[in-house]
Amino acid sequence: MRVVAVSLVVLLIVSLTRSALYGLSAQTASANSWAVFNVKNYGATGDGETKDTEAIQKAIDAAHAAGAGTVHFPPSCYLSGTIILKSNVTLHLEKGATLLASTDSTDYPHIWPKFRSYTDNYVSQALIYAERQENIGITGYGTIDGQGGAWQWKKYGNRPYVIRFVECKHVNIENVRMRNSPMWMQQYLACDFLTVRGIHVYNHSTYNNDMIDIDCCRNVLISDCYGNSDDDALTLKSTGPRATENVTITNCVLGSRCNAIKMGTESTGGFKNITITNCTIDSRHTGKGFYGYNLGSTGISLEMVDGGTLENITVSNITIKGVRSPLFLRLGNRARPHTKGVEKPGVGIFRNVVISNIIATELDTFGCSILGIPGHAIENVTLSNIRMRFPGGGTQEDAERVLPEQEDQYPDASRFGRLPAWGFYCRHVDGLRLSNIDLKLEAADQRPAMVFDDVRNLDVDGFTEEKTKPNSNSMIVLKDVEIALIRGCRPALETPVFLRLEGRTEGVSVFNCDLSRTKRAFDFGKGVPESALFQANNRGGK
Repeated sequence: MRVVAVSLVVLLIVSLTRSALYGLSAQTASANSWAVFNVKNYGATGDGETKDTEAIQKAIDAAHAAGAGTVHFPPSCYLSGTIILKSNVTLHLEKGATLLASTDSTDYPHIWPKFRSYTDNYVSQALIYAERQENIGITGYGTIDGQGGAWQWKKYGNRPYVIRFVECKHVNIENVRMRNSPMWMQQYLACDFLTVRGIHVYNHSTYNNDMIDIDCCRNVLISDCYGNSDDDALTLKSTGPRATENVTITNCVLGSRCNAIKMGTESTGGFKNITITNCTIDSRHTGKGFYGYNLGSTGISLEMVDGGTLENITVSNITIKGVRSPLFLRLGNRARPHTKGVEKPGVGIFRNVVISNIIATELDTFGCSILGIPGHAIENVTLSNIRMRFPGGGTQEDAERVLPEQEDQYPDASRFGRLPAWGFYCRHVDGLRLSNIDLKLEAADQRPAMVFDDVRNLDVDGFTEEKTKPNSNSMIVLKDVEIALIRGCRPALETPVFLRLEGRTEGVSVFNCDLSRTKRAFDFGKGVPESALFQANNRGGK
């Protein structure tokens, strides 16, 4: 009897497992709150030609009506227009299953969410949509293909996202392959408790092909993802009156013809308490894509141009390859309201940022920049353990450029062209610390390695440079700098001048530097008194 009982238990388990894998009927599914709802049992053909939108929606509705459930896509190709995901429902795409987006724009109704944001100007359609739902997800090793190649026009409108979730809670996106969106691949707007893990995104089919956009969301975990996109890859935005905050991003491999890791463009609500770590960026491409470049724009881009506050941001352990500018930090004043009728925002706040353990190679000639605006400084930025290799090629004309402020323009590193420094150009900053910075120049360049312009409370500790050929300029230029401590630096061989002081620079102290390989240690511009500099315990130099 004992053997029979055990056998019955085994048969029951097998029966339940088969029901889960192959789907319950519509009549019995509602009796099981944890049932699996096979889309084929609701009329999906899976032939890749017949529109299965209605059948998929029926399965979602049945799972929701049952209290909870998984909508299962067995291996096949399911052509669909917009489907609406509902609370307590997960879409599970089995390996070999493809959810294929329709190329007929009439299959995507315009849906205007209650949470209004600047993205209302872009898109109101999506393949998979959810609003104010809880406990939802998309899982499995199947593929979602947006067929974006059929939507290759630049204008906004009538190009759907693949995924758009608005004001949803407890969202889980895991392991799914995503391809070829007509617009951004996925936008999570004003969502709480969002987990994105193990997804694989390739998005090079048309304009605005972002990998992922986390927008006005709170409590977000993103990990172990692969993404390569024609537009921005891992993107944090704040297009509405709510901050994107409490975000952790880790263990991702990324590539982008634009910005691989980006925080900003739209910034109304701001960004707070965000950690990004352990990521690899490789943005090299064969071909120039939709924006005309074969290198990415930036590796890491932090931007505040539409009001809001950016604070308490850490970025660490990042390798960068194949971009024009490795780092771009920008406070601007475009002051664009997030919705019509809303008062223009004031100048934002950009403070408390730590960036560490960065290696960047195969770069362009643009250099890195930290740019505030007059009267509104970026505050308290620390860069440490940075190693970068630049190609050289800058001219004396580049070195003498007066960089335009462009405070009301779209923020992008390439907008400023070649900077007056081949390594770092920093302007309108208060509280800037650079520690263990190692820069190498692979060809001749007539620009200084670093220029600090209108900077207060500067601390440079342990900066070294290496050049294949000497240039005719200073290693470091201070212009209108107030209070600077420079120590532990080592210029390259035959550096003409280690440090040049210009404008209203004062309160500069230089200690413990090896200046034995420079032709001249210090140079003073017109009107700068020698009393602006105190130096001691330096080796060599004149």
